Amino acid sequence: MNLHSSPDGAAPLPLPGIPAGLPPVDSDSAAHSRRVENHLLECLEKAEAGFLGFETWMSQALYAPGLGYYTAGNTKFGSALPTGDFTTAPEMTPFFGRVLARQVAQVLQDSGTNTVLEFGAGTGALAASLLPALWELGIDARYQILEVSADLAARQAERLKEWGGSVQWLQSLPEAFEGCIVANEVLDAMPVTLFRWNEAGELMEIGVRAQPGATPPFVWAERHASAALQAAVSLRMPPLPGYRSEINLQAETWVRQMGSWLQRGAALLIDYGFPQREYYHPQRLTGTLMCHFRHHSHAEPLVLAGIQDITAHVDFTAMADAALEGGMDVLGYTNQARFLLNSGLPELLQEAMASGDPAMAATLSAVQKLVSEAEMGELFKVLAIGKGLEPPLMGFTRGDRRDSL
Repeated sequence: MNLHSSPDGAAPLPLPGIPAGLPPVDSDSAAHSRRVENHLLECLEKAEAGFLGFETWMSQALYAPGLGYYTAGNTKFGSALPTGDFTTAPEMTPFFGRVLARQVAQVLQDSGTNTVLEFGAGTGALAASLLPALWELGIDARYQILEVSADLAARQAERLKEWGGSVQWLQSLPEAFEGCIVANEVLDAMPVTLFRWNEAGELMEIGVRAQPGATPPFVWAERHASAALQAAVSLRMPPLPGYRSEINLQAETWVRQMGSWLQRGAALLIDYGFPQREYYHPQRLTGTLMCHFRHHSHAEPLVLAGIQDITAHVDFTAMADAALEGGMDVLGYTNQARFLLNSGLPELLQEAMASGDPAMAATLSAVQKLVSEAEMGELFKVLAIGKGLEPPLMGFTRGDRRDSL
């Protein structure tokens, strides 16, 4: 990938092959993307018949050691250009973490522990609001973080340094765990397998091949789906010629395996997605795969290798089924708006307004995005799974949609 600069050396111009409307790529990012492209080309050279299933390609683009989007130290989060590619709920307002803390506290009390395990803690924004909120609720939490990015772990450590020994970074999954697990926008970043039915009604796996001399040097390709993929897809939807979508087998495995080490407690899985019948709706012809670059969204995952996020929505029915297969209970499922309202958002807002908080206008604006059906309130869902706890959990006392899964 070559960076195109303006004649006077000012801001770089858009790169060839990049979707229209995206911001220009700075020279350091362009150089890094070229390194990631070279790595992916090497993977393709080693692959059987020069074909990489998209799950493998996405895994390398996001998680290749020292190169992938989540492992190479690029700035990924932010609320203003050009500091990041997307903004998560905890970065929009600490009220998200303060409300979530009430549900976390109930799980900890019911499981008789004080341990919280967060997966993919980002900038540490959620931990930074959860820890003091739990303290206010009388819980001196033992906070663990499992983070794949050394750069993000360093940023988290800096942000959370006032909590000292209360925060611990894990290098691997625990062998046994009791407490509350939190995973906010984790499932959507797990690599997915792409598939399509051709006009003959045959299921095809979609992947990537090299395209020498082009920008980007990759092209879509497909092959007949394996028997295992055909079996997995057939459980979710009937054949629809021309229909393209994805299946997140890695996320399902991750949830299923949680049952082997979660002994008592609950996991709160927060992400954007749908129950299965909506996920594979006949009108959703091209699936949910999306990319995020400098707060712009587009649907071209083969460009900007290593410097853009690649995500897919979550099939929450599949996650609930995986939890049951792993020996866990499905404790609740609802949209983010209902979960936050059930967990005490109105009371916390009333307290803040009564205190004369000078940042109240900004807080209300952020909260509106969290609960609005037109923003994050309906698209984002909360799924609670666990062992040894009895529902209802407070976040699901009204509007529980488990019957829709």
